[in-house]
Amino acid sequence: MPDYLFAYPRFLLLLVLIIPMIVWYILKQKKTVPTIQLSTLQGFGKAKTSFKNILKHIIFAFRIICFSFLVLALARPQSTNNWQNVSTEGIDIIISLDISGSMLAQDFHPDRLEAGKTIAAEFINNRPNDRMGLVVFSGKSFTQCPLTTDHAVLINLFKGIKFGLIEDGTAIGEGIATAINRIKDSNAKSKIIILLTDGVNNSGSIAPITAAEIAKTYGIRIYTIGVGSLGQAPYPVPTAFGTQMQMIKVEIDEPVLKQIAQMTDGKYFRATNNEKLREIYKEIDKLEKTKIAVKEYRKYKEEFLPFVLLAALSLFLELFLKFTILKKIP
Repeated sequence: MPDYLFAYPRFLLLLVLIIPMIVWYILKQKKTVPTIQLSTLQGFGKAKTSFKNILKHIIFAFRIICFSFLVLALARPQSTNNWQNVSTEGIDIIISLDISGSMLAQDFHPDRLEAGKTIAAEFINNRPNDRMGLVVFSGKSFTQCPLTTDHAVLINLFKGIKFGLIEDGTAIGEGIATAINRIKDSNAKSKIIILLTDGVNNSGSIAPITAAEIAKTYGIRIYTIGVGSLGQAPYPVPTAFGTQMQMIKVEIDEPVLKQIAQMTDGKYFRATNNEKLREIYKEIDKLEKTKIAVKEYRKYKEEFLPFVLLAALSLFLELFLKFTILKKIP
């Protein structure tokens, strides 16, 4: 939608002259109206105002309107159309998400897995200029979504993640390795892996530290997030009497996660609830800002002609009334 502005806005100050013009007109009317002294006004009580007396004031109104439009035309009104040419220095991000059975613990709402999915989706929506992808892992790992700029598709694939897609376990090393395989050949200026897990590596053929060394070789930075409350967490356990909640010990291999982050020039975070996890993603968002170069173009179109035509119309109507209906007879 076009914007409107004036090339010479100082001319608009001339509109202030309308005030003394109106004052002058009112004073002039008082001086030119003849007066006569009468002993009584009883005979004039029902006298009606003449139609021509009203029209003569309209002449002055047209003169003011004409003057106003001429001032607006002198100020050169213009409409502008703006558009932008945006170039980005891209950041490619792979989220590697733990979907093992322990992610069903309910120290997050409704549980760790669902909280991780929801808050990661918010993070994705806040970075429209980046390519992003998704890797999931438990006993093994696989790519749920390769790098893409179609964030709607990526978020839909996030929604389909659930426990049981692959055999249970916690293969942190393989979760990192699969993410590396998806991002290592990227031409992006910055390559990032966000690893979210709540356990200790106990599956897979690749050690987490070995995977971190590979990531470092490719210049990939890893942000690690340990998910789980401090101490114990409620966990749903199926029994003969239905699902019951039991308290289980929270075990996160923080030393390994810190070492992975340190080796790859990343950072380790600990999330103990939904809000803390949300804050962590916001901090990562600030640390990995996409650089955007914006060039703005503007096209101007002169819009003074309608104001000139309206001024001419006002002048014509003033002259028409003055020399026809309100013509004075010598």
